[in-house]
Amino acid sequence: MIKQCTAALLAVAAALTAAVTWAAREEHTFEVSLTIPSRPFYIIPAQPDWIHRPQVLAWHHATDSLGNLEKSFDMRHDSSAIEARLATEPFLDTGTTGEVIELRVTFNDVVLSSHIIPQQVLSEEEAAVGKRVLLKIEPIKPPGGYRPGHYSGNVVLLFNASAPDGNDADA
Repeated sequence: MIKQCTAALLAVAAALTAAVTWAAREEHTFEVSLTIPSRPFYIIPAQPDWIHRPQVLAWHHATDSLGNLEKSFDMRHDSSAIEARLATEPFLDTGTTGEVIELRVTFNDVVLSSHIIPQQVLSEEEAAVGKRVLLKIEPIKPPGGYRPGHYSGNVVLLFNASAPDGNDADA
């Protein structure tokens, strides 16, 4: 009888332990996303986590100067070179007259401007195989030096595939 009571007690204890174990539950839900670029034409940041956040140029106290911003992009186009230009002239300002810091923007070592005619930043041969290139934004020190303040601005890059060469039609 003692054996039966002990067995019953152990069975009840095991059942209660199992019930307690199953009662505790954790659940984690997270979002997963992916962008697969079109193979014929793409220009995407190599590290995509920065592009939608404000970028800060570092202030160097020892030299009273601003640092550069450098980021890499992956580019590809199957049938022609890739061109780029700026939508507007790049600068940072405080909103106060005279407190402006102009920016020099280069993409794959090509200086960009807001001129209506874009600059070729990747040749047809390079674009056909794809290439990782550097975007560099450098502050231009204003006459009289940098003035204290909170500066902000936007750099808007516009990319397009260059028009096919007219000589291709004769071939």
